[in-house]
Amino acid sequence: MNGLVFCTVLVLSASAYVLGQRRALCLIGGKAHARHLASRPRYYGAYVALWCALPALLVFLLWFFLQPVVLERWVIRYLPESLQNLPSDRLGLVLNDVKNLAKGAIVSDQADPAIQAAAEHYRRLHAMTGKALWVAVLGLAALGMQIGYWKIRVSFRARTQVEKLFRFFLLMASTLAVFTTVGIVFSVLFEALRFFQLVPWWEFFLGLKWSPQMAIRADQVGASGAFGMIPVFTGTLLIAAIAMSVALPLGLFSAIYLSEYAPRKMRAMVKPILEILAGIPTVVYGFFAALTVGPLIRRLGESLGFSVASESALAAGLVMGLMIVPFVSSLSDDVIHAVPNDLRDGSLALGATRSETIKKVVLPAALPGIVGGVLLGVSRAIGETMIVVMAAGLAANLTVNPLSAVTTVTVQIVTLLVGDQEFDSPKTLAAFALGLVLFVATLILNIIALYVVRKYREQYE
Repeated sequence: MNGLVFCTVLVLSASAYVLGQRRALCLIGGKAHARHLASRPRYYGAYVALWCALPALLVFLLWFFLQPVVLERWVIRYLPESLQNLPSDRLGLVLNDVKNLAKGAIVSDQADPAIQAAAEHYRRLHAMTGKALWVAVLGLAALGMQIGYWKIRVSFRARTQVEKLFRFFLLMASTLAVFTTVGIVFSVLFEALRFFQLVPWWEFFLGLKWSPQMAIRADQVGASGAFGMIPVFTGTLLIAAIAMSVALPLGLFSAIYLSEYAPRKMRAMVKPILEILAGIPTVVYGFFAALTVGPLIRRLGESLGFSVASESALAAGLVMGLMIVPFVSSLSDDVIHAVPNDLRDGSLALGATRSETIKKVVLPAALPGIVGGVLLGVSRAIGETMIVVMAAGLAANLTVNPLSAVTTVTVQIVTLLVGDQEFDSPKTLAAFALGLVLFVATLILNIIALYVVRKYREQYE
């Protein structure tokens, strides 16, 4: 029903676009005299189409979000008082039964008579509101189309009005993005402050042991966990460093070869194949790390006399580096390829070799884009979860030995929030404290990258 209403509004808007264009052309005697209009004919069509679509779509969106809430309240008022006074969780179950019975998911003979009556009332209300939605949306669409149609004049500047409206939409989109970011920051900060009310901040930032398991009763062993973040962030940095030590040289060297040395046909063939790696799900990389790379590293290390854990940071970092190669390579290749040929030709004309031109001219000019690709790769390495779970384990060991099992911040956040958890225990709130520190660390990386980008952009613009 809702999809049909939405499609109908789009069809009416398309019709309004055609009518607005035709009316503008009719006012000046045809397309041959279009130069006499204050705006191009398509802007008049867009103006009428927007008048048709926007009020109707606004009502449609409000209806879409508010209809379930309103129907539930009306159905609750229709229920007997014994059911209305139930606790909220049990009342929610009753409403689910009413909806399922109304949709035919429950056999009506097995339902309570009060539930059956409420389900029948729900059906009537749903049908009535559906008809009202059609009337309201179509009526507003027709009224908006008529208003826009009447406002078209030869001297009317439709382009100005349309551009004002689109600027407003762009402003609202940017504002929404900003407020979303602010909301995320404050939600994480609020829960993190609750965590620091239960656990001292110095224990979290300076603690060398991470064991967030909390006992249900105070007399159980381990009733108070250990919340030192240093082992978790050490594992994160270790795996990210291993991954970037693989991804950065492979990605950058492959980008230099494809952009500067490879024939055009080879570049057109190799680059899409390389980018296929970016589309492989991370769980597949995790399987590859756990079943192939991990055992191979363990056998190789034992043959050389090293003690290698069954799950190691090296296995996770190597596979993660292979996963990040397409991001670094593709972005770096595009940026290097976009460097103007005038810079290359000028360097070669001064007697520099091709390799010197790449090292002294091309790479510095492309450095801002390369830094962006590297930063994207670092973000992927820090935020990756599945590969670490399957290849590096969950043990929060304070070590820089790549042959040992470690864990990362994102893995611990997922572990702490899995299952039925209440947001009043240090174990659950610790996830928000980790998220806050990770957010600050990522912000610092972005600031450093922005500084590098601005510094080199000023030199080559």
